[in-house]
This record gives sequence, C-alpha cells and structure tokens, in this order.
Amino acid sequence: MALRIEPADATLGAVITGVRLAALSDVEWNEIEAAFHERAVLVFPAQHLSRSEQTAFGLRFGALDSLVAKTGTVPISNLHPDGAIRRADDPVLGILRGNEGWHTDSSYMPLAAKASILSAEIPATTGGETEWADMRAAYDALPADTQRQISGLAARHSLAYSQAKIGEKSSSSALAYGFEGHEPPLRPLVKRHPVTGRRSLFIGRHAYGIPGLGERESEQLLAELLSFACRPPRVWNHRWQAGDVVIWDNRCVLHRARPFDPAQPRVMHHTRIAGDPATESGVEPAASSA
Repeated sequence: MALRIEPADATLGAVITGVRLAALSDVEWNEIEAAFHERAVLVFPAQHLSRSEQTAFGLRFGALDSLVAKTGTVPISNLHPDGAIRRADDPVLGILRGNEGWHTDSSYMPLAAKASILSAEIPATTGGETEWADMRAAYDALPADTQRQISGLAARHSLAYSQAKIGEKSSSSALAYGFEGHEPPLRPLVKRHPVTGRRSLFIGRHAYGIPGLGERESEQLLAELLSFACRPPRVWNHRWQAGDVVIWDNRCVLHRARPFDPAQPRVMHHTRIAGDPATESGVEPAASSA
C-alpha cells in the first residue's frame, strides 16, 4: 500500500496511512518530513511501535531533548511502574492536570523543543483526547494592529508559574520531572519558523511577565491571544486508539490533553526532540523582537 496523506478539516494536521514507521524508505521519510512542515501535526494509526522504534523515529527529526536523552521515551501515565493507579495527591498527577492547559513543550527550559512524539499503549476509555492549535494560522488571523502591537514583545516561560496558576505546588510539580533550577527564559510572542519562514504566536500557559507591561496588562494580553488563537478552524482533536503515534511541531503548535477518569488506566509514551540552539534558545530583553 502506498503512503497516503489525508489532511484534517482544520488549518493543521493530517492522518498518514500506508506506511510502517519502523521501516521507512528514504522516499517515505521525505514525504513525511515535508508533511510535517506543511501540516505541523501528523497522526499515524495502528503503528504499535516498540520503545526503541519510537526513539529511532524521533531521531530522524533530530537529537533528543534532555528529558528523554537517556531513555528515548518517558511514560505519560497515571500508573506506577507496577501498574497500580497513582493516588490523587501524587505529583505526577499534578503534571497531568497541568497538561490539560494549552502549552508547548520545554518552553520553560533554556532550550525549547523542536518536536514531540506521543504514542498510545493504553488509551483512556473515555476522554483523554489530545488537541492541537495552529499558531501560524492564529497569527495570520490577527488584526494588523495587534500584529504590530506584539511584534516586539516577549514573555517569560515557567513551569512553576503555570502549575501554581492551577493550584499545584511548584516544588512537587518540578520535582516530578526534575525541571526548573534556572531563570525562566524570555521568548518572543511572535516566532519565525526556521524552516518555513512563517510567523506564529509563541504563547501558552507557561507564558507570563511581558517586560514593559504591568502584571495585569500582561496577563490580559496573553489570555486574549490564547483565547483568540485556540478556536476553530485552527484546532484539531484526536481520539486515541492503541498503537497510534503522533508527532507535532512545537515551534508553531500548542497542544493540550483532555480530562479523563483518573481511576481508569491511561498509558502513553513520549519522545521529545531538542530544538536547535540557534532558534530555540531564550532571548535577552534587548533582542526580544521577532
């Protein structure tokens, strides 16, 4: 069966069939890479990759992020390694609850992620979908005066900040993933994609504290941008089936998990691709324009 790319009915996303990610030809890889840059989110149904196969697929896109550098994948799950359901006060569940807010991976780290891969081992029986929002189309749809307003602005990004906003203890949340012992990086609100050249919003729940604006003004602007950006036709929802693999471009896409019953098992496996330091590092305040 030949590789088939079916675009989603949104401004981003595509479902790709007729291919085995564990045994890609050069021609298939070239088509996938081109689709990744064009559609930003790619769903590959029924792949059932092993952890090593998922890692190998991720390495096609670049070096691994520090989160997964040693293991290749990390579980995103409400289960302990022995299969027991985590208690409601487990700090890992605090991270999972945080993931239900729109965000981009590693934006709070000195080097933001290029891409993320998620695969489903045990999908939730109800809920637990993932949604993505197209920040390229969101920027394009902004009024011209808003584009001008935000063109020179930047915001800090912090996991401790975003977890505190939902009532989670920052120390426990950071400890769960071993993150944040550094100054929250400053990132422009408008980002130019290093491959396509398209501008996009770079915002999400981790963003706060725009230099030059008061706290209330900063929060209001970021909330208005997020509300505007994450609307149809710029949003795509995926209902997981066992064996599904999805990769998305963190440089121009926000994503969020949808709630599910924490008493039921959900086991996903995550691989994160490190960004290029030339384009995914934080910026100094004087160099914060897009």
